[in-house]
Amino acid sequence: MEEAGLFEIGAAPGRDRAASPTAEAFHQPSTDAPLAVRMRPRTLAELVGQEHLLAPGAPLHQLVAGRSPLSVILWGPPGSGKTTIAHLVAASDDRRFVAMSALSAGVKDVRSVIAEARTRRRAGGSATVLFIDEVHRFSKTQQDSLLAAVEDRTITLLAATTENPYFSIIAPLLSRCVLLTLRPLETGAVRDLLQRACVDPRGLGGLVRLAPEAADHLVRLAGGDVRKALTALEAAAASAEARNAEVIDLAMIEQAVDVAALRYDRAGDDHYDVVSAFIKSMRGSDVDAALHWLARMLAAGEDARFIARRLVIFASEDVGLADSTSLGVATAAATAVQHVGLPEAQLNLAHAVIHLTVAPKSNAVVAAIGAALADVRAGRGGPVPLPLRDAHFAGAGHIGHGDGYRYPHDDPRGVLTQRYAPEDVIGREYYTPSRHGGERAVAERLPKLRRIVRGAAEPHPAASGQQDAAGGPRSDPVTGRNEERHR
Repeated sequence: MEEAGLFEIGAAPGRDRAASPTAEAFHQPSTDAPLAVRMRPRTLAELVGQEHLLAPGAPLHQLVAGRSPLSVILWGPPGSGKTTIAHLVAASDDRRFVAMSALSAGVKDVRSVIAEARTRRRAGGSATVLFIDEVHRFSKTQQDSLLAAVEDRTITLLAATTENPYFSIIAPLLSRCVLLTLRPLETGAVRDLLQRACVDPRGLGGLVRLAPEAADHLVRLAGGDVRKALTALEAAAASAEARNAEVIDLAMIEQAVDVAALRYDRAGDDHYDVVSAFIKSMRGSDVDAALHWLARMLAAGEDARFIARRLVIFASEDVGLADSTSLGVATAAATAVQHVGLPEAQLNLAHAVIHLTVAPKSNAVVAAIGAALADVRAGRGGPVPLPLRDAHFAGAGHIGHGDGYRYPHDDPRGVLTQRYAPEDVIGREYYTPSRHGGERAVAERLPKLRRIVRGAAEPHPAASGQQDAAGGPRSDPVTGRNEERHR
């Protein structure tokens, strides 16, 4: 079968195999295939680094052995073994295996595979396994087209994705599949696979050895991606061969791989994970970690405007009035990004990151607007008090607009007793300043302001809705989630 990136094992003799990247990946590797392809595990016993999935009777064993028609979604970072598992399934003789790339296939191609699988099934033929690589690139409509066939097991779906399936795959399809999460390979596993590639006849066949410090650098470079490590090893081996050297040393590795390609997909999970680590490092006041994550984003080509926007948000969300200069610093950095641009603007971003990270922290701004929004959404409020209503139009005085309004600047203190809140929320206190940094002074001044505005005899309200009676952790008034979850 050769349509839009489809490749079938078990097709009629004499038919051409598809020439798409997905199809090509399932051919028997040639002797000049990339090292990472030649060293692909041939059996489940050779699979390294996913021990949590390899227990006897586990879904992965059942999938490869064909003992159960389970539909499976493989979720993991690049180089963790998703395509290898598909190869192991394809090697089974008792099933028809069709590979499809979500980059090039459409709904028509999916329906064609399903229709043929249904015909074979009714005729008593072999079961069909449909492998879809990069399934997160399928639209909702394309994913919908799989539902019925997966539900009645017309096909056994094997799908691979590098992105969080809870975000990228529709819930009905996800609920019909077993989700297997592949982890980045541990450093020991990557090291073992490098040594295996050096001695295995499918690999370098013992022609060169890998020096320990060179292996250390390759493992560090790989970041859990064995494909990246083997690709770098192959480049270094070619350099060693050109020099008639029997040992690949650190200098050869460094020369073969000029710059480590950072694992950071601006559109994928790594993007969100790195940004999350960046924000949490600043919130936790770890300036060195925050600078590392900033550097990682900059080196990977992240949009500097995105970073600047996160800093402006952070200045109010996590620093607030504990350091009122932080919002100005963050905004200035965002302006510098617009007017200066990279690479020079990385200095402005670093300046802002350092300032925000070492600043005293307060999330009182978040809690305040969240509590106020919660009241509004709950229907608390009421009409604007008459003294506060607009009186700048003819006839306003006849309907009472502005009557009784007292001008604060007429009082020598600059503040006086007057009702500003609507009836339903009189006495509600949304803003509770911390005792951190500049907010300590606000915390001392605010009760005095409230006493004057409300009148000395007005009782202090007990319900602010921001902390429980036992003084426990506050819930986020916007999301309702416990704040401890974000710390």
